Amino acid sequence: MELETRKLKLSYTISELRPLISWQYFYYAWGVAGKPEADHESLRQDAEDMLDEWEGIYRTRAMLVRLPANSDGDDILVGKNLEVRIPMLRQQRTDKPGEPLLSLADFIRPLSQGIRDEIGVFCTTMDSDIETRYAEDPYLRMLSMTLADRLAEATAEKLNTEMPGIRPAVGYPVMPDMSINFILDGILNMKQIGISLTESGMMQPHSSISGLIFTHPVARYFNVGPIGEDQLNDYARRRGFTIEKMNRFIKP
Repeated sequence: MELETRKLKLSYTISELRPLISWQYFYYAWGVAGKPEADHESLRQDAEDMLDEWEGIYRTRAMLVRLPANSDGDDILVGKNLEVRIPMLRQQRTDKPGEPLLSLADFIRPLSQGIRDEIGVFCTTMDSDIETRYAEDPYLRMLSMTLADRLAEATAEKLNTEMPGIRPAVGYPVMPDMSINFILDGILNMKQIGISLTESGMMQPHSSISGLIFTHPVARYFNVGPIGEDQLNDYARRRGFTIEKMNRFIKP
């Protein structure tokens, strides 16, 4: 897929990312979120010790490309000639009456305006050999996996300094279709930083993230929520999939 792009291929050290680690989500992964601080102390110390051990050995890697973009209904068109189409889902209901039903495509300037907008496409990953470093110790293996996940997220946060905005990720509530990874891979060529995709669109190594960056001043995260049959039919048509195939990629 040939696109005119401004692509950055980046790498970060543990020390660069450490201030950006979300310890709240780290504690959530361990089931201790919301519990007394004392319950966190031993776990946090073990995590800090492991980060010290990794310094100078492991790094994260990332790719970020800025692309011309416009929206076309609930689809986002990207590329020099807007040749790549990325379908988006729209909310079916909101928590508050009267709120608009959002699609991420709403945060990109419509094609009908005749003015190009811009979108970011990114992926991040942790060194893959970290997954086997503690294979013989279940506790250290779990600790390393949850820390690697946080470092991949911290890397995505670091990318926001290159292109500020919201950064919804594939598989998250705002973008639950894992097949979008195949489109993003066609843009980024993720193998350049060691990422491969399974048949289900999952990323390997496990501690990897991909997504989009929207710079519209009112862009915000939201939960698509339950997908009605009418929207599923329309979305599958726009993805070029059967309903059965589409259901294999939609993450609850």
